[in-house]
Amino acid sequence: MKPKILTTLPNYTVPAFFGDALAGVTVAMVAVPLSIAIAIASGADPAVGLVTAVVAGFLISLLGGSRVQIGGPTGAFIVVVFGVIATHGYDGLVTATFLAGIILLLAGLLRLGTLIEYVPEAVINGFTIGIAIIIATSQLTDFLGLTVSNLPANFFPKLAALWDARETLNPSAFAIGGATVVLIVVLRRLAPRFPGLIVAVGLTSAAAAVLDLPVATIVSRFGELPDRLPLPGLPDLSLSKIIEVVPSAFVIAFLAGVESLLSAIVADRMIDGRHRPNAEMLAQGAANLGSALFGGLPATGAIARTATNVRAGGRTPVAGLVHALTVLLMMMVAAPLVGELALPALAGVLLVTAWNMSEPHKWGIYMREPMSDRLLILLTLVLTVVADLTIAIGVGVAIGLALRLRRRNAPPEDWSTPER
Repeated sequence: MKPKILTTLPNYTVPAFFGDALAGVTVAMVAVPLSIAIAIASGADPAVGLVTAVVAGFLISLLGGSRVQIGGPTGAFIVVVFGVIATHGYDGLVTATFLAGIILLLAGLLRLGTLIEYVPEAVINGFTIGIAIIIATSQLTDFLGLTVSNLPANFFPKLAALWDARETLNPSAFAIGGATVVLIVVLRRLAPRFPGLIVAVGLTSAAAAVLDLPVATIVSRFGELPDRLPLPGLPDLSLSKIIEVVPSAFVIAFLAGVESLLSAIVADRMIDGRHRPNAEMLAQGAANLGSALFGGLPATGAIARTATNVRAGGRTPVAGLVHALTVLLMMMVAAPLVGELALPALAGVLLVTAWNMSEPHKWGIYMREPMSDRLLILLTLVLTVVADLTIAIGVGVAIGLALRLRRRNAPPEDWSTPER
């Protein structure tokens, strides 16, 4: 359970620091627009996305069991966070995040990090694709500039409301959002190590401002971004509130544990390393506790940002620390400029994120899996979209473990590397 930073620092060198620092700054350029977009999509204030990236990102790198893990708010939490806020309010979300942190700390202390191998990959793939679908549909309002007075939370009523609002389409918003998607894809192909995300969002937002296009920005809808972290404070820990949100806390803890350990596995394969799962669980617990104390969102290891860190040259947790401090510096220095980012551009970012989460290049592989696995993916996906993520995970894991017991004489399957 020893943090990786304690292993890497004794032999740390100046050239290694410069490599980590460059990688940390690069990842921060990606994290700023993505953290804001995730917060907005979750139904929260955009500033809390930055707060989460700073506080949780710093703690995950400081205490984690991976050399290169980057933490912060992720797309996987959007559905859960939106539902918790809608049901229990934002104070309920903060309490649930705090409790999730405690659950993850206990899981780490009890050395439960290795239990990730018992969660069926078909379940993870199913609910991840389901989350991607929900994220994509939730962004169509801003991406298309639609005017919808009260967008339903349920999937099919939401589609109906979006269709009914089709005549309110804003061509300017659609142009900005579409241009952002194209730029992200092109820059990623031409220069994979370059922080094309913030360049794409910055260019299209600047174009909207220069051309005086009628598109919403962060400032116009949410007001100015803060230039500092809020003061920490305990959430509502009354017995009634704890009982009210504890189911959501378990879902948040489960997602944080699964996503962070998957991300650590991906990182191991990229750098030929080996993470410490129980240290990672402890770090996720501390990060969610810290995020809740500052009024932030749930956090976990972010696969895409971790991969960006590795490709940019990050090799120790120092890169993650630099990433968090750079996001904080951007808050302090460039908050007014960041506030001018166009919402259709941020919606474009999340549409690309949703597409990457669904891993379309693996759909053909899924279709060649055994019929039971294909049905389990489909079942988890459908339950995630039309019912509830809690139900989807519970049913999927139960059926998946039953199938694994049925195949107990077969050799265990290897994880395939996620790229979401």
